[in-house]
Amino acid sequence: MRYTFDMLEGECWWGGTSNDGTKAPYDRSTDLERDFRVSACNQTMPMYLSDKGRCIWSEQPFFCRIQNGVFDIEGEGVTLETFGSTLKDAYLGAMRAHFPPRGDLPEAEFFRVPQYNTWMQLTYDQSQAGVLQYAHAIVENGFRPGILMIDEGWQNRYGDWTFDRLKFPDPKAMIEELHAMGFKVMLWVVPYVSPDGLWFVRHSAPHFCPTKHFLRTKEGQIAIIEWWNGYSAILDFTKECDRKLLGDQLHALMHDYGVDGFKFDGGILDDYTAHNPINGEADDRFTAAERNIAWNDFGTAYRFHEFKDTFKGGGKRSIQRLRDKRRNWDDDGLNTLIPNAVAQGLLGHPFVCPDMVGGGEWLDKALGVPADPELFVRMAQCSALFPMMQFSWAPWEAVDAEHLQKVKAAHDLHNAFSEKILALVKDACRTGEPILRALEYNYPHRGYAHVQDAFMLGENILVAPVIVKGQTERAVPLPEGRWRGFDGREYVGGRTVTLTVTEADVPYFERID
Repeated sequence: MRYTFDMLEGECWWGGTSNDGTKAPYDRSTDLERDFRVSACNQTMPMYLSDKGRCIWSEQPFFCRIQNGVFDIEGEGVTLETFGSTLKDAYLGAMRAHFPPRGDLPEAEFFRVPQYNTWMQLTYDQSQAGVLQYAHAIVENGFRPGILMIDEGWQNRYGDWTFDRLKFPDPKAMIEELHAMGFKVMLWVVPYVSPDGLWFVRHSAPHFCPTKHFLRTKEGQIAIIEWWNGYSAILDFTKECDRKLLGDQLHALMHDYGVDGFKFDGGILDDYTAHNPINGEADDRFTAAERNIAWNDFGTAYRFHEFKDTFKGGGKRSIQRLRDKRRNWDDDGLNTLIPNAVAQGLLGHPFVCPDMVGGGEWLDKALGVPADPELFVRMAQCSALFPMMQFSWAPWEAVDAEHLQKVKAAHDLHNAFSEKILALVKDACRTGEPILRALEYNYPHRGYAHVQDAFMLGENILVAPVIVKGQTERAVPLPEGRWRGFDGREYVGGRTVTLTVTEADVPYFERID
């Protein structure tokens, strides 16, 4: 069916997908087209919220065109609901009606200290020696141990989740050493399965395995799909046999080696769409959205997990990271962290992690894009007061000693705020509200709708990091009330405050009345 909804005069909207956060708020000047039936990027919900308390909602993915102040939508069961007169009213009404919080508390370790990921440090060349060297350097450079994710390349092959013994000769000893240093250990996994070799034959040939594993075409063949590393079969988590196939392997990794959890990558809605397989249409017993939801539900059952491609996951105890960012200021880089995180929160995902400090886009490393020390520092500072913070590219190798101290200071700032962040995590589990919020959410109809370079951490902390190269003055929109600044001074709000900032400064303000 087709639905059209007109924007009200001066109305602003958010929603759809976190990756469109930089394009929000959507208003009468917006020209945007998205088809969530076939493609979704990062966290996605079939929902839009307005600062006049309105909500467009569907239980199913839909096509949407926003143009000339009109939402033109093709889908099923799309509704326009009014819950009040503000963005917060719209969010709370939609959340309570459609994705209330389940109340499960995520592991505190995600929030208490920064996380570490070996991807940008080792990329495809993961090894036991490299992981241990990286972990020891974390501690030796004064960074606190936390969750350590061993990324792609530790395994034998896609689908065969056992350690490559040439790269990891004694994984149990490695993990015991990491645990002794204070790390929790997570491993990268994807639902893709290399479609050749003995392992695949044993899990696909009828005379070995009568169970029909993997996504299938309408003709019953194993669907072969294209993804960023080539062509593979893919597990279908609407099937008990596929849940068991991966679950048994993950259980063995936890039991035999002491692995604490898993980074669940891929499995995006696009993978499961009908026309994605190169050898025929996927079977239609379930929709692509339902298969992505099944993949996410499988992974979030593990205490330590991470996702970044999730459809309709609002309200769940789900650790979510923003998609990979570039090593630059304003082209899918640092400029996207705040608006995309705000969007993620408004889609029902309060437990937001920015991308890896310095940018996690592998192509930049492959192309030899050098580190910009100022950018590295500012990305660390921007991440410091997010609910979570994640390092990958070793700062002590990426920047000089002077800039390393500023990165370390951002790390220390996150640690200093950890108890306040954990309190907000507990509140979010109870109330379902975002932790990282737009100023418009807390202070409606005061002219903050288009602010994309500052955010609220809960109710009482305003963060305005420097995200422009070479900036020495920072204009901060400070709402009414009295605030204590990062510099120890008191400020009266209800105005824009212009500050002189150095490369070491992370402007933030806490309400004191």
